[in-house]
Amino acid sequence: MNRLLLSAAAAASLTLPQAAAAQNVPAAVIAVVDLDKVTTDCNACKTARATLQGQVTALQSREKALSAPLEAEGKSIQAAINALNGKDPDAALQARVKAFQAKREQGAEEISKQQQQIQRNSAYVSQQIQAKLSPIYQQVMQRRGANLLMEVGATLATSRAVDVTNDVLTALNTAMPSVSTTAPAQAQQQQPQGR
Repeated sequence: MNRLLLSAAAAASLTLPQAAAAQNVPAAVIAVVDLDKVTTDCNACKTARATLQGQVTALQSREKALSAPLEAEGKSIQAAINALNGKDPDAALQARVKAFQAKREQGAEEISKQQQQIQRNSAYVSQQIQAKLSPIYQQVMQRRGANLLMEVGATLATSRAVDVTNDVLTALNTAMPSVSTTAPAQAQQQQPQGR
C-alpha cells in the first residue's frame, strides 16, 4: 500500500510543475477597436476613397463614351443585314461588321484594363493602411495596458472603457498623412518563346 501511495505522490509531483507553468499566463486585458470606423474616418483614407471614386466615375464615363457609338453602329449594321432578307452581305458590309467587332473588342479590353487597375489601386491602398496599422496596434495596446486587441464586430458586447478606436485613429492619422492611390506597375509576364 505504501508503494502505491509513493507512486501516486511521485506522479503528482511530476504534474505539478506543468500546472504551475500553465498558471503563469497573465489574465487577458482586452481592448476593442472599430476597424470600419478607423478605415472610414482616417484622413488619408477619406482622400484615397474620394480619389478611387473619381477613378470609378472616369471609368463609367469612358464606358459610356465607347458604348454609345458602338451601339449606334451595331443597330445600323443590323438594319443593313435585315434589309438583305437572308442574302449574303457584300464585301463592304462584311468589312463594317469586322471593323465593328474589332472596335467592340478594343473597347472591352480598355475597360477591363481600367477596371483591373482600379482594383489594384484599391488593394494597394488597403495594403498601405494595414502596414501602418500593425505597429499602431502594438503601441496602443502597450499604452493602454492591453494584451489582447479584438475587432469590435467580433464581440457580443463591450464597455466604452475598453474601446481604443479613437487612439488607433489618432495614431493612424499621425503615422499616415497620405496614401498613394496608384498601384505600382505589375511586372510583365514573360511569354514562353516557341522554337
